[in-house]
Amino acid sequence: MQDVDLFLSLAEIAGVFVGFGALISVRSGGPSDAHEVTYIRWVVSNAIWVVAAALAPVIISRYDIAGHELWLVCSLLALVLFLGLLAVWRTTEIREIVAATPRAMIVEVASNALLMVPMIGALILVVLGLFPDQEPALYLTAVGLGLFLDALTLLFLVFSHGRPQTASDPAAMPATGGSSA
Repeated sequence: MQDVDLFLSLAEIAGVFVGFGALISVRSGGPSDAHEVTYIRWVVSNAIWVVAAALAPVIISRYDIAGHELWLVCSLLALVLFLGLLAVWRTTEIREIVAATPRAMIVEVASNALLMVPMIGALILVVLGLFPDQEPALYLTAVGLGLFLDALTLLFLVFSHGRPQTASDPAAMPATGGSSA
C-alpha cells in the first residue's frame, strides 16, 4: 500500500490534538463551563477517530488485503466509528451551548457541517465503489477533513474565550488574606 508514511503522519498529528485536549483539561484544574468541556471532548474524541481512521489502512493492509477490499473495510470502519461518535454525543450539552452563544455556534455548526458532509460523503463513495480508481484519494480526503475539523474546533475553543485579563485588572488580582495595619 502506498502512502503509509502519510497515514502515519496524520495519526501522529491527531495524537497531538489528543494531547492538547488532555493538557487543556488538566491545566483547567477546577470546574469548567459546559462550553469548554464540550469543545475539549469533541477535540479528543474526533482526534481519536482520526488516529483510528489513519492507522486502519496501514494495519489492515498487513493482512494482504488490497484494492477495493482494503478501502471498503477501512471506510466502513471509519463510518461506523464516526457515526457512533455522533450517536453518543450529548445533544443536551450542545443545545445548552447553542442557547448560550447563538451567533458563534451558527458559524461553528455551519463550518463543521461543511467539513463533515464531504468527509462522510467521501467514505460513502468508497463503500459504494463508484470511483474505484479514486478510493485511496477519497479515503485520504476523509481522514484529512477529519483532522481539519479537529483543528478548526480547537481554534474555535481558543477564540471562544474572552479577552485575557491584565495584571492591572482588579479581577485578575489574587485575594490577600492578611490584614493591613
